[in-house]
Amino acid sequence: MNKMTDENYMRKAIELSIKNIDENGGPFGAVIVKDGEIIAQGVNRVTSNVDPTAHAEVNAIREASKKLGTFDLSGCVIYSSCEPCPMCLGAIYWAHLDKLYYANTKQNAKDIGFDDSFIYEEIDLPKEKRKIPTIQILNQEALVAFEKWRKMDNKIEY
Repeated sequence: MNKMTDENYMRKAIELSIKNIDENGGPFGAVIVKDGEIIAQGVNRVTSNVDPTAHAEVNAIREASKKLGTFDLSGCVIYSSCEPCPMCLGAIYWAHLDKLYYANTKQNAKDIGFDDSFIYEEIDLPKEKRKIPTIQILNQEALVAFEKWRKMDNKIEY
């Protein structure tokens, strides 16, 4: 059997993105590889699942975590048909994936109506200048949970 290359894995992600359009999804696909094997794949199902978090990368991460029985995907690589949005990039970091390959750029996505630049801009703004009012309340009450977590001896770190 021929050894798969980074280009082969990316072609699979691209193939998923193209096929997903015909299945009422967005033009995005992703695969996760561990030890030379595709262990998970995901496509954009935001509109069909009525879920704004159902991006290809997030769906692939969910599938890989379930298959491997862990939230720590160290040792895995993700191939995405497009440069990840801020949410997906955050998920990739939280999942501890070793490497990210992407094909289309965020500018390519913006050119067809998938513009996430406003999120990057919002993150850089002071909270009081963001489009969504961001107001901190009940900090002391909420700290009780953090203090309880901090004191736990048997917590699972992530």
